[in-house]
Amino acid sequence: MLTSSSITWARWRYWLPLPPRLELPLGQIPPDFALWDVTHGRTVRLANWRGKQPVVLVFCRIATAIAYSPQRYAHLVAINETYAQFRNAGAEVLAISPQPQRQTQAVIDDLGLNLPLLSDPTGDVFRAYYTGQAMGAPLPAQFLLDAQGRLRYGHLFSLLHPVALPAALLAALEQL
Repeated sequence: MLTSSSITWARWRYWLPLPPRLELPLGQIPPDFALWDVTHGRTVRLANWRGKQPVVLVFCRIATAIAYSPQRYAHLVAINETYAQFRNAGAEVLAISPQPQRQTQAVIDDLGLNLPLLSDPTGDVFRAYYTGQAMGAPLPAQFLLDAQGRLRYGHLFSLLHPVALPAALLAALEQL
């Protein structure tokens, strides 16, 4: 159960605005992580895909439970609806939520997600990928890693283009 102190901490942790930064060079292997996959009930380590298949990382802006509304997550729903296309192209999609497992499970249930939605309640992975943050939550970002684990495509939040659409991610995947 969320307490007022946990809501306050979650909001203040991300309150200081930090712009997204292009700190991860293309062609390099980005930081590894191990996060809990709330959808499938397992720990997922990014390095486990190296040498096997491409991975699409979808960092989701999911604000605190107070601000949560399923209608605000059209991009996550669109990624979920095209999940089979990514899989047919040989890639795995890993969506990452800044919320604790309980709130992440609520998102999965509310949106009917079947793609892996990982919980990063500390925000360490968001910060390692320099996604930025504003108004109480990390900003969205999308990255494509090739089968060797090297960064081949990155999209960081901007006001004009807040997210890379599934079609753009699939097109980048086809270029590998």
